[in-house]
Amino acid sequence: MSEEYEPPSGTARYPEFRLRLPGGGPEARGRLLTEKGTNGSQKFVVLAGSPGRTEVVPSFPHRMPSSYRLRQRLIAEGVLVESASRPGWLETTRDVECNSPSAAAEILVGRSANGWTEWKSADGHPLADYLDQVWWGRSRAWLVRGSNVAGLDLVQRLWLPEGLVSLAARHLRKGIEQGVSKDRLRTAVDEDYASTATYNQKMQLVEDVHAFLSRMRPGDTMCTISGGRLHVGEISGPAQQVDSEDGRSNLRRPVDWAAQGHPYDELPEELQQRLSAQHDVVDLTVVKDLIDGLGLSDQDLIDEAEATDHDPSIEIPALAARRELELPRPTAELASDLLVHDLAWLEEACDLLWDERQLVLYGPPGTGKTYLALKLAEFLGGGPEQVKLVQFHPSYSYEDFFEGFRPQEDPETREVAFRLTAGPLRELADLASREGNRHIPHFLIIDEINRANLAKVFGELYFLLEYRNKSVRLTYSGDDFALPPNLFVIGTMNTADRSIALVDAAMRRRFAFVELSPRTEPTSGLLRRWLEREGKDTEPADLLDALNARIDEPDFRIGPSYLMKKGTYRNGGLERTWRTKILPLLEEHHYGEGMDIEKRYGLAALRESLG
Repeated sequence: MSEEYEPPSGTARYPEFRLRLPGGGPEARGRLLTEKGTNGSQKFVVLAGSPGRTEVVPSFPHRMPSSYRLRQRLIAEGVLVESASRPGWLETTRDVECNSPSAAAEILVGRSANGWTEWKSADGHPLADYLDQVWWGRSRAWLVRGSNVAGLDLVQRLWLPEGLVSLAARHLRKGIEQGVSKDRLRTAVDEDYASTATYNQKMQLVEDVHAFLSRMRPGDTMCTISGGRLHVGEISGPAQQVDSEDGRSNLRRPVDWAAQGHPYDELPEELQQRLSAQHDVVDLTVVKDLIDGLGLSDQDLIDEAEATDHDPSIEIPALAARRELELPRPTAELASDLLVHDLAWLEEACDLLWDERQLVLYGPPGTGKTYLALKLAEFLGGGPEQVKLVQFHPSYSYEDFFEGFRPQEDPETREVAFRLTAGPLRELADLASREGNRHIPHFLIIDEINRANLAKVFGELYFLLEYRNKSVRLTYSGDDFALPPNLFVIGTMNTADRSIALVDAAMRRRFAFVELSPRTEPTSGLLRRWLEREGKDTEPADLLDALNARIDEPDFRIGPSYLMKKGTYRNGGLERTWRTKILPLLEEHHYGEGMDIEKRYGLAALRESLG
């Protein structure tokens, strides 16, 4: 097509756009029309003489059926034919008017395409830059709820049949233009909804309408839920304010919806978390790569990437997003390092952690609970960087554990003010949910978990421990928050400090419990295995066995850790450890009973009993 092409009426405000075909192919050319289709999307004209691919990717007919049917019709009608001047390519024999820039790109490249970014001006600017928008950057993904708008399912009644998405704004004044600032919108909502909405309702309406009018743009991914299915589409035009008789759909945007939805129960857990946020408009950009891969096999994604000249040295985002989280299997070397008697015991502990995401190691003092928790977490997470440890105590609170307002000094003014500050769980959750980290296990070790008021410390997070595919509104920040699937919790519980029987049913339901007791393996033989590995005399193991045999209550038996320290094996170290560490514990246990502790539990008495 020559440069003397005379654009149709209404296109002069836009430059000519070009689309480079994959594999270093030729460029297609087209123009954006101001004329809109029935759903409000701006039309696009592919100019005569534009090249197209001869093949389509296998997923194209199912993923973009309308564009595939248009392409097939153009081929059948002789409008898209084999090119005489470009062997191996197709070519348009006349101008082709399409309902959107994306449809125009798709009929040429034979795959799903975001025409708002792939069509570019001669100097390389994407088509979206020429629209009346104020929010730039990468394409985003959104959820807008419409299955229950004043009692009606607008998704089935209006959105899917007519190709649009809407937002109710019954009392909002006319003339609120696309791109309105949040400050101006806040003033309008305060005045227009003065007597019809609460303060919180008005605040939320401002956020929703601002996202709808000023942050969304053509080419963004749109999602909605109806009938137990997630429907996905692409925003294909600007926002409009229209008259709606029932006030349910005053603000509208055109959307090219995919033909089929996706069963909600089969969606990835992380996507379900984001979709559970209790707002009418939700930014889903953080899980956009997961959405892009819905309904496609790994091979489909590879085929589509190859059709876009994707750099093979860079991982395909949708494939990276679906990379499976997994815990490495414990090895014989790990069992040997931890002096665990049987590899199967470690494997069972890891299986429980995988199934429940939360595990408690409980037992008397000195049984190595914290040491084992740390070493196991470092092995499963790939290093200490993925492990954070906190210790609970009676005054520990939600604000200490998750988030709360704390006094902080401004380094410049030296003034002290209360600021919202993240606690260890929030910090670790934010780290685990970063892009690139989602397939890496992260661990929170909670030492002495039963010493705090757990209901007070966990707050609404108790719910998330059991329902990992849900999110909740946070108490202080008001954010929607979910525990990342790759965040695991290991607690330790000293049964001599507070009996495990006092743990409430809510915690029992959310954690798997594994006992570490001197009466059972791997703890019962731990000291003997350690002494043999260190080349030391096994008498301390015999003494510990004899001691625990004289203690009737299992929760007060003595663990081997007291006798696994270097100081115990210096001159007089064993006697010193026994006198200053072990006997005081037993004196406290038998306080008020009048028992001669030395006679019953002293080294001399035990050695005599051993002959």
